[in-house]
Amino acid sequence: MRAAYLFLGLTLLAVAGCSKPTPPVGKWEGGAERGGVLVVARVEILPGGLVRVMAPDITNIAPDQYARYRERLAADLVNGWPDVAPREFDFDGETFRKPGGIAPQMVWDKKSNQMTLQLYIGANPAMPVPLRPVAEFHDSPWASG
Repeated sequence: MRAAYLFLGLTLLAVAGCSKPTPPVGKWEGGAERGGVLVVARVEILPGGLVRVMAPDITNIAPDQYARYRERLAADLVNGWPDVAPREFDFDGETFRKPGGIAPQMVWDKKSNQMTLQLYIGANPAMPVPLRPVAEFHDSPWASG
């Protein structure tokens, strides 16, 4: 009888160790300006683990033009958000990838609850876009707090 309980306990531990990590539920937003690229982004992870993500960008702009395009991108994000369909990602407890994919799409820091979107534009390396957790989305992702 003792062996049966021990076997059952070890089996439960093995199954628990193999279970898929659950993605964090919440909302994140932010933006980045770097190397002629301006991007704003929103991420929402739903209770079932599906993810809504949108990141409009403008490339090849002069750094002195960033301020001019910030409002335009913020409006594109707000206006396009209702049409963003949730989709599945593989999640390992820290990194989100397209199903079966290799390249990181988002990285979550559990301690700070910060999400970093990995933006791929053309053949360039990924551009990290830091996103902060928010209770509700803002009209401008550049808003603080």
